[in-house]
Amino acid sequence: MTVDTFAAEAQTDAVDTPEAALDSSTATDSASTTDASVDSPATSEDAETTAPLAEKPKKAPAKKAAPKKTKTLELTLTVTGTADGEWKAELKQGNSYIAKNLLVAAAAVSRAAKELHEDLSGPIDEVIDAAREQQAAKVAALEAELEAARKALAELDD
Repeated sequence: MTVDTFAAEAQTDAVDTPEAALDSSTATDSASTTDASVDSPATSEDAETTAPLAEKPKKAPAKKAAPKKTKTLELTLTVTGTADGEWKAELKQGNSYIAKNLLVAAAAVSRAAKELHEDLSGPIDEVIDAAREQQAAKVAALEAELEAARKALAELDD
């Protein structure tokens, strides 16, 4: 046990002086008393008499393990949208592209942004809504142009 080691060290140090030799014999006696109290059940009287003699040396604090470095994987996803509502995605790891110029639906971009974080979905939805309004205006203008062309065609047939 640790106490025996401590007692052996005390005897080695005690050879220099006779007073230390007396102290080391006391340490050996207390070590054997401590071993006996550990191996056999102690009564309350034994505990009271051996408690002052059986002080254990303090253990050195355990060395802290170096913090584990977690390996991180960095991927860069770039999603680009145009005013026409066309969305493209690129995935990059370091300096090399994993995927480039992939067409992505605006609804998929909106869903992905909502899944990632609320702060991302707001601005992206605003951009998608603006593109939707622009496309709706373009459709309305083309429908008006189509109607004008139909009228012109109908006048030519008459």
